Amino acid sequence: MSDGEIDETKGRGKEALGDLTGDEELKDEGKVDRASGTIKDKVGGVADKAKQMLRKD
Repeated sequence: MSDGEIDETKGRGKEALGDLTGDEELKDEGKVDRASGTIKDKVGGVADKAKQMLRKD
């Protein structure tokens, strides 16, 4: 499991818990964690593609 996937999972948990408890701050924190995870995954994917291109030369 990548760092991005971990952050997304953690964010989903925080959002769900915040929803259950009515804690808007926790829900917002979960949304931030999910967004962070998505960005980490995308950046990692771009880096992997760049490495592959460099290895082909």
